This record gives sequence, structure tokens and C-alpha cells, in this order.
Amino acid sequence: MTQSSSLFETSIKSLPFLHRGKVRDIYAVGDDKLLIVQTDRLSAFDVILPTAVPGKGNVLTTLSNFWFQKLAHILPNHLTGMAPESVVAENEREQVRDRAFVIWRLKPLPIEAIVRGYVIGSGWKDYQQTGAICGIQLPVGLKLAEKLPGGAIFTPSTKAAAGAHDENIALTQVEQQLGKILTTQVSEKAIQLYTAAADYALQRGIIIADTKFEFGLDETGELYLIDEVLTPDSSRFWPADQYKAGQNPPSFDKQFVRDWLETQDWNKKAPAPELPDEILQQTMDKYREALRLLTE
Repeated sequence: MTQSSSLFETSIKSLPFLHRGKVRDIYAVGDDKLLIVQTDRLSAFDVILPTAVPGKGNVLTTLSNFWFQKLAHILPNHLTGMAPESVVAENEREQVRDRAFVIWRLKPLPIEAIVRGYVIGSGWKDYQQTGAICGIQLPVGLKLAEKLPGGAIFTPSTKAAAGAHDENIALTQVEQQLGKILTTQVSEKAIQLYTAAADYALQRGIIIADTKFEFGLDETGELYLIDEVLTPDSSRFWPADQYKAGQNPPSFDKQFVRDWLETQDWNKKAPAPELPDEILQQTMDKYREALRLLTE
């Protein structure tokens, strides 16, 4: 697997450049639209890794497109339907082919809308310390990776800048930012989206343990689903046939990279260590397998 076949960052000159995030590069398309390019960058522990994962941007784009269409009956999304190749110069089309969206420019909400169906990750750490996640009290005696007996819960977090860490916050803090009505709408829609996706994925052999949604508002205040949706970058995917409560399940997502990084002498601050070729290959294999199971 060679880095020459990957796109670490874009260099589009035909559109005004706006922002380079952990994974996506963003350009303006007129006053009301944006071009979002999914690069092959990978972040872990909120740090952008120096090694790109060839083909990753294509997988994320394909999978997000699939979910945007499948979940459109629950909430409208930010896609315009325009081909990304149509908004850039001819010599720049290869940078956006199969890895970009042209979207409506909306006002993003200042929170990460996280939904958890299982107790794992930072939620497990919170539960061990307090018996709760984001202030939501949970039954005593839950095991690592156990399915939440009362159904999925909405556990929002802050939206940190690159290099900083997202922090779990209570619903009351979200209400202070968004107001009670919008907070309720976001919470209900996030759980609906997760539940519909998790039910579908389970039929295809994948457990979606948790996921992160992002939402935005148009000028009239209507809520839209934005960013990426239910990808291995924004979700924990577990193979259903290898799942067992009480142990950390194997993963289709970048948990595989996190686990490798945990074995390195690294303080989780930039710069991160280079990923070896075998880790890159196994990571990409996992992403592609998740795509195949969910969409074929």
C-alpha cells in the first residue's frame, strides 16, 4: 500500500478555500453552497496522523451517501445533488472524484450529537466512575460493551478544535446553548437515526455500538443532517458474530488504529507516530469490509 495512491490534502485553486479539518477540506461554492472533500487523512485521539490511508475518503463518501439516502425519511440532509466535478476546474476533478459532496451552506450546531446503544469508550469510563453517562443514570452492574437495557441514549459532547479533546456534557448544558425545544428535537432525531441504522446494520452482521451525528440549521431554522453519517470514522462498528458483553469486541472502525497507537511511546499530542504499512492495510481492509456488508 503506497502513500502515492492517497490524498492527504487537496490543492484546489478554482474555489475559495475555507477550512481544513481533521479529515475534510472545505471550499466555497458561491454564497450558498460548499464543496466538502473527504481526504485520506486519519485522526485518532483528536490528533491528525501523519500517514494517510489510501482509499479511505472514497469509502467514507460512499457510505455517507448510502446513509443519507436511507435515512432521508427521518430528517433532510445537506446534499444538493450537484456533481463535485462540475464545480472545480477540469484539472482538479481527480481530487474530488468519488470523495466529495456539494452541500448547502447551513449553520452547524455547536455540539457533537452522540448516541450510544452500548456502554464503551469514554461512556464506559464515565459509567465506572459515576454510574452515569452525561448525567444519565444507568443500571448498576453493566459490563463492558453491554447493550444499554433501556435503549439508546443521547450523550452530547463539545465540538473541540483540532488538537483539542471533545468532552461529554450534560443535556442541561446543551439546553443553555440551543434552547429546550431545539435540544429536544436534536435528541429525538439523533436517537431515531441511530435506531433505524442500528436495526438495519444488525441484519447485515454489524453492531453499531455508538455514533456521532452533526446537525445544522437553514435560514428558517429547519434542522438538517450534515457532515458525514455512520462511517467507521464517526461510529464504532462491531462484527455481530464476535460480540460478547464483558470484553472489548473486535472492530471495523479506527479503534484498530487506536489500539496500535496505545502500544506506542506517544503522549497523544501532535506529532503522532507514522503508521506502518501492515496497520494501514488492515485498517483499510476493515473499512472496505464494513462498506461491503452494509451496502451490497
